[in-house]
Amino acid sequence: MSISPLKQAIRKLKVENVSQKTPKRVNSWFKWLSPGLFVKRWLLMSLGGVLLTLLGLAVWVKLTPVNRLLELISGLLETLAQILPSYISGPLAVFTGIFLLLWGQSRTVETISEALQPEGSEELVDRIRAHRRLHRGPKIVAIGGGTGLSTLLRGLKQYSSNITAIVTVADDGGSSGRLRREIGVLPPGDIRNCIAALADEEKLLTELFQYRFQAGDGLSGHSFGNLFLTAMTDITGDLEQAISASSKVLAIRGKVFPATLADVSLWAQLEDGRLIEGESSISEANGKIKYIGCYPANPPAVPAAIKAIEEADYIIIGPGSLYTSVIPNLLVKEIREAIAKAGVPRIYICNIMTQPGETDGYTVADHIKALDRVCERRIFDAVLAQKISPSPLALKKYAEENSHPVYLDREEIDKLGCRVVLANIMTEDENTAQVKHDPQRLSRVLWRWYTKK
Repeated sequence: MSISPLKQAIRKLKVENVSQKTPKRVNSWFKWLSPGLFVKRWLLMSLGGVLLTLLGLAVWVKLTPVNRLLELISGLLETLAQILPSYISGPLAVFTGIFLLLWGQSRTVETISEALQPEGSEELVDRIRAHRRLHRGPKIVAIGGGTGLSTLLRGLKQYSSNITAIVTVADDGGSSGRLRREIGVLPPGDIRNCIAALADEEKLLTELFQYRFQAGDGLSGHSFGNLFLTAMTDITGDLEQAISASSKVLAIRGKVFPATLADVSLWAQLEDGRLIEGESSISEANGKIKYIGCYPANPPAVPAAIKAIEEADYIIIGPGSLYTSVIPNLLVKEIREAIAKAGVPRIYICNIMTQPGETDGYTVADHIKALDRVCERRIFDAVLAQKISPSPLALKKYAEENSHPVYLDREEIDKLGCRVVLANIMTEDENTAQVKHDPQRLSRVLWRWYTKK
């Protein structure tokens, strides 16, 4: 395919620009004058303060009348004008003054940057610009649990720092379950993942929080993040305060709240009549879920979570295990009612693959019906579903585990009156053929849908 003359000209211009770049220091100075940083006004205010201070000092030491000072300055200027013409001395004085002012300010900023910025990191001005952009982002509430919610947050934090994650506390398996039974704390596992996902140093913090002790009496199998949150809970008095304190220490973008502070335990009634208790036991029962609930039946919501939903500009539900990560949040009556009343864009992210023992044979419409049944109404405006099927290798691997792509049954969804958003939001590991949501693709599609509403 031939390249148009316009594209060739643009490419040539880019090459010339690269070869004739302005010095880095000059670019840095001009960045500080870019709109939205609130820097120029403070520079001018500083200059005005200097002039006003000098004038005040002149009055204070009784240089009366002050015009004596002005006469002295006038005399000096006349003498200078006799030596140098005004068209030389005037611009020279102006440029010298501006140079000294900018030089002094730039050196001040550099000194601050060296103290605040680690070596080799981005410039302070870039961090301020990013902070201002993210701070102006919409108030987003994401509801769910498991690895799905942390994956979503990892991408969303690139668009806004006003993010609130509302996380289920019904987990009773693994390290979280052990801490829950032995110490009596609410399960910290899903919350730990969300905190790590929202942190600036996400990779390092995730590795640290996910680190599991391999030895030690009582420590083996526990993750550092779970123990960290458990210790903070003991220090602060409850999980909500522990999360708040941890978020400040780790400087995360956004907030994380548990859906409830009650000691919630899930139960599910299967179609064959069995009653299964415990989140980890539901998927292991290998039955079709007919009803799901929790003990206590109406757990109180965390007030801060309700306030976040009421003030939200955008509400996202999922992704995650339908019955053990997403629905447990909606079993809190105040949360589902607050979402239903919200007059903002609301979207549900459907899973890519069915989950054995939980959503076997489920279609996208089945996921919607399950949520409607629990909430007794529709609480979202659209459903986001995967557009492209996984590779044959991935399909074969998942089929061996009795897991299959969630089928998009458009006619049934149309009958339910739900809007469908189709996009490729999946990533597939080349080595393991594992399928999961891609944080960047997912957040980009969600952002595009929100901005078009």
